[in-house]
Amino acid sequence: MPDDVTIRDATPADFRRINEIYNWTIVDNHVSFDIEPWDLKTRRQWWEQRPDDLDVLVAEVAGYVVGITYSSYYRPKKAYRSTAETTIVLDTGYLNRGIGSRLLGALLDRLNDRGFHRAVAIVALPNDASVVLHERHGYRIVGTITDAGFKLGRYWDTMILERPVR
Repeated sequence: MPDDVTIRDATPADFRRINEIYNWTIVDNHVSFDIEPWDLKTRRQWWEQRPDDLDVLVAEVAGYVVGITYSSYYRPKKAYRSTAETTIVLDTGYLNRGIGSRLLGALLDRLNDRGFHRAVAIVALPNDASVVLHERHGYRIVGTITDAGFKLGRYWDTMILERPVR
């Protein structure tokens, strides 16, 4: 793992780079079920609508943003507010370096500090690396939804993983 990795809160100055990282999951593969790439206006609206108790973190290597992780409410109904969904995406040139683990760990620490009770991850399959990453951080598989989304001319399954935050 590079020694020069910094995990920090994202800022609007990161939007362009965040979109570059995130949009590959939309355009080139099934990892995100978004269909259209995000532009800066869409990213700004997403940012401005985020509640204050949800975090967006980035990983930097030598000052260059190489990954993003963020929390969102698992479901919109208020009774779900103690459960956060976690999302993590890395630049493909920085996979398998331990950066994702540091990012996810930092986000889980934030969820704990904010008093969340449960964390949920929804992984589009196949994605063995993501499943392994989440299991290393204490997530356990609770189920698979078959044919959960249609993209790139076919249906994809999703796996649901969860873990206690505290």
